[in-house]
Amino acid sequence: MQTNSKLFAYLKTIAAENATNFIGKAKIRPVEYFLPTQANWIFDNSKRKFCVKGRQFGWSDITGLRAALILGFSDVKRDTWAASRDQTQAGLLVEDVSRWCDVICEGGFAKSLITSSSQDCLAFTNGNRFHSLSSNPDAQAGKRGNRILDEFALHEQQEKLLAIALPGTDWGGSLEIISTPRGTDTVFHKLQMDIEHNGNPQKFSYYKVTLEKMLNEGLLYKRQCILPHDDPIQQMDEAEYFDYKRRECGDDEIFNQEYMCVSSDEQSAFLSYDLITAAEFPVSLSSSGGEGRGEEAGDSKNSQSSDWSCDASELSENSELFLGVDIGRDHDLTVFWLLDKRGSTYHTVGIEVFDKEPFEKQEAALYELLSLPLVKRCCIDQTGIGRQFTERAQNRFGKYKVEGITFTQAMKEELAYPVRMAFEDRTIKIPSQPEIRTDLRAIKKETTASGNIRFTADRSASGHSDRFWALALALHATKRKSAPLEITIGY
Repeated sequence: MQTNSKLFAYLKTIAAENATNFIGKAKIRPVEYFLPTQANWIFDNSKRKFCVKGRQFGWSDITGLRAALILGFSDVKRDTWAASRDQTQAGLLVEDVSRWCDVICEGGFAKSLITSSSQDCLAFTNGNRFHSLSSNPDAQAGKRGNRILDEFALHEQQEKLLAIALPGTDWGGSLEIISTPRGTDTVFHKLQMDIEHNGNPQKFSYYKVTLEKMLNEGLLYKRQCILPHDDPIQQMDEAEYFDYKRRECGDDEIFNQEYMCVSSDEQSAFLSYDLITAAEFPVSLSSSGGEGRGEEAGDSKNSQSSDWSCDASELSENSELFLGVDIGRDHDLTVFWLLDKRGSTYHTVGIEVFDKEPFEKQEAALYELLSLPLVKRCCIDQTGIGRQFTERAQNRFGKYKVEGITFTQAMKEELAYPVRMAFEDRTIKIPSQPEIRTDLRAIKKETTASGNIRFTADRSASGHSDRFWALALALHATKRKSAPLEITIGY
């Protein structure tokens, strides 16, 4: 369409104006207003389009422009109906379409495009209309024309919404499904998997838009063109910005879902995000980058591996501390997790992590803790390399204070369920730390072919769920074990 080519040439001049006095460090600097994948979406007239995307990539903006072009310059009378996750978000789509109509007219490509407007409808001069709908699937019934299902994965009744919306396109309308992933237990995820792995049976024109893809096309440059000159993002290149967003998420699973189009598997996770975050208290990272100290932490003592946090002001001579120790050396981490029993709740007062530290240093740190009278009991993972570690501690502090735990599948089940129960009952408090959250989320419960339960975790840079098992061992240590009977002979 001639209008489109002239409009894009006009927008290119606007892009050049936005780049005036550019000071950013982006290496990829496109001259066009839209990035290639964005432009492809705008010009793609396929009857069925599907876009799984990361957050804040401008998709609502380009969807608004596409709708303005189709409705404003088409000789065919056909309305467009847009449904988003709620009425407010759908109303923002109306604003995007209206704004692009203004840009088109300001550029001299039309004298007027809109005759009337409201929060949920734009009426065009040629008789076409753009409507915003609520997320209620029944609102789709009886309406013919183009369909836009925005943030589809967030709709509560996705299957019903799609079933009612599809017949409305039978008279020549198009269907656009757009969303950031929201877990694997969604119709949106099933559609994506059908496209990627089952031959795309519904013949969608498919777009998978990740942060990496957008950065390679020039997203950072576009952002640096409009950000204030003192914004820290101005000093980043594409690799640094990618790492910045990853750190900002605080969790690889969150980052992969929000920016890399990988759905989070909430169903197989043993602990949900809601359970974990409900138990968290805020922390401020220490300068050495360890597990940190927060509202519940006071003086800290630094080891060569990480920070140890313990709030001495919260402890008294009647405090009862319980320690869990998960042992690692070359491939996994060694983690100490210290709990303080406060009424019916267990507060995390310390976490220490050792990464490839010699056992001598690990033992020295452990013995220092076990020497404290407030530490009542300690459970240590004695599987494999932990056996000698445990025996040496028992010889020094006694088998009552130090209990060795062998990680069989049955024992893992015995350890894991009290952890989830503590989160469900809100009787555990943990620091709000991305490494901790990732470890807790990494535990998956699986059922074997013979019907047995097993607990697994993928190994990552954050560990192999070592923090989860250290916490589980600490909770196990809180179980009362009969103390050795002392008999005094004499008068």
